[in-house]
Amino acid sequence: MDDTAKAPLIISIQSQVVHGHVGNSAAVFPMQAAGLEVAAIPTVIFSNTPDYPTLRGAPVPADLFADLLLGAEERGLPQRAIWIMTGYIGSVEVAELTADFVARCKQANPTLRYLCDPVMGDHGPGLYVPAELARLMRDRLLPMADLATPNSFELGHLTRRQIRTLADVQAAATDLNLSAGADLIATGCILEDTPAGQLESIIVGPTGTTRLPTPYIPVALPGTGDLFAGLVMAGRGKNRSLTDAVAFAQKLTGMALAHAAQVGANEIVLYEPNFRQELLRI
Repeated sequence: MDDTAKAPLIISIQSQVVHGHVGNSAAVFPMQAAGLEVAAIPTVIFSNTPDYPTLRGAPVPADLFADLLLGAEERGLPQRAIWIMTGYIGSVEVAELTADFVARCKQANPTLRYLCDPVMGDHGPGLYVPAELARLMRDRLLPMADLATPNSFELGHLTRRQIRTLADVQAAATDLNLSAGADLIATGCILEDTPAGQLESIIVGPTGTTRLPTPYIPVALPGTGDLFAGLVMAGRGKNRSLTDAVAFAQKLTGMALAHAAQVGANEIVLYEPNFRQELLRI
């Protein structure tokens, strides 16, 4: 088949779980449902999230991970892909290999764009990856990013700033040292002037700053940020503007959270019919 007849390809490097929806187990389905092809490369393989009494599985060993990356290159995936995205990584060695891989991919395909979701912490648990891994995110991965999606905790940690005002977000965007022309989406922001009952995604980039408020749903579930990033990628992969892609991601993430709360789920759920129909309409 001619490559021009194939669906747009996304390379997604994230965690994978048997039970539940986090990492690739949250992000791949919405991208595929939106009509994209996804090459999913796992960084860890766990039975479930760490929120349960037991956790089985392990981070993918560095030699196995390197072999999977080599296989992706042997199949010519970097040359075919339109985006590469990374999420939770899990070990310093795999982070180093990921950074090397992203650099090689961008060199092999100058039109390839990179979304970095620096999954490393949140306001409740704090930092949940080793400090060295957070440093690698800051110093090696984010400087290559064309689009970054940290939550407000991660943005503050990466830049050593308190994120309280719009000016704080804008200053932090500069401090991140993203690649030239990159956009930042600061997610889950509740600033001093955020309307009550809302939270915001704030886009800061070469064309200016855009604030996108959405109703705050008082449900904290694993995989929320991974789903959001996958939905943004679905929108961008289907050529929606960044603002439209973020608004779409906020809407569907809210739908998934509300449905999870309705059925009493402890995980993001992706099977609600209206959620799936929205994906098909993108």
